[in-house]
Formats: sequence, structure tokens, C-alpha cells
Amino acid sequence: MPLQNRVDPFGDIVRTSARGSMMGNRGGRMHNEDRELIANYKTRRWIACVLEFRGRHRVVMAPNRYTELFFLDEAVAFAAGHRPCAECRHERFKAFQSAWQRAYRQSRPSFANEMDLELHAARIHKGKKVTYETPAGSLPNGCFVEIEGKAYLVLDGFLLEWSWSGYRNKFRPRGDRILTVLTPEPMVRCFGEGYVPVVHESAARL
Repeated sequence: MPLQNRVDPFGDIVRTSARGSMMGNRGGRMHNEDRELIANYKTRRWIACVLEFRGRHRVVMAPNRYTELFFLDEAVAFAAGHRPCAECRHERFKAFQSAWQRAYRQSRPSFANEMDLELHAARIHKGKKVTYETPAGSLPNGCFVEIEGKAYLVLDGFLLEWSWSGYRNKFRPRGDRILTVLTPEPMVRCFGEGYVPVVHESAARL
């Protein structure tokens, strides 16, 4: 049986045999000795990482180690509330940090823990995912929205339906259509300031 460590755009962690193109974690160990998930997160430090880094090898959900999570791509990781890792994705972290500084008109870049504090309030409240509503035409590339229980990626004015294996069913919504946004609002602001999340190769085939 697959481990419960795949994350969808709603931030839920489920069991599926689908493989992701990106790894991450939520600040520590969320599993028990039987490799079963026992918590949704450990701390506010939710990050998105590369699958391989400096030849390091890990046993997934090993005892007393942090819980590895997997995403289809970076856009899904952002929708779930994960920012770029400052170590294994240092350049992407710096780009996100710069976009954050522009979005918030700051005189200096925010430290990771400062961004994490703001992000946590925007990603989850009382155990439930935080969402908000806005017109489709106002959303930059890389955002995720929800329509009738399904998640869609915003890309070049179109919506692409997400699935565990990739994107499908592309269509263009009306610009004034009000949509429920899954990607935390601070991240959407960063996308508007030039940070473009990496999306799965299936999106280019639609």
C-alpha cells in the first residue's frame, strides 16, 4: 500500500501510487513508527524541495526523521502552502524572497521565519484551509482555484484541471467569473510580482 505522503492543491495528504516531481515537508516528523501519518503539520516551516540534492539518500518516513511529502509540481506545492526551500532551492528561495519584498513594499527582504509566520495565517485556520474569492481575470499564472470540488491551475488565461498524473481539460473562464482561490494570498501577490512557479510538463501539451 502506498504511504500517505502525496499532497494535493487543497493541502490534503493522501495515499496514491502517483509520483511527484517535487518533495517537501512541514517542519518535522508527522508519522509514527509504523510510517502512518499522525499529524497534518509539525511547525510553520512548510517548504518545497528538489527530489535529489548533493547525493543525499533518505528512507521515506524513517524513524525520528522529518516526514517527506510529494507534489506534482511547484504550483501544487504553493497551493498547498509550501514556499521554496532556502537550502536545496536557494536561487528559487531568493527569487521568492525578492518578489515578497516587492509585493509588500519592504525596505529589506523578509527572513524565512517572518514569511512563514505570515504564510501560516494565510494557509490554515483552526485546521481548515484558508481560501478567498476573486475574479478570474485578476489571477496571475501559477495560482490554483477550486470549482465544484476540483482544482484548476491558472495558466495564460486558461484553467487546467489538476490530477495526480498531470493536467487535463483546459478551458478559458470569463474574466469576471468569481473563483475560489486555493493558493495562499501572499503567494499570489508574489506571483504578481514576477515569481513564476514551475508546472508539470503535461500543462505544455494542452
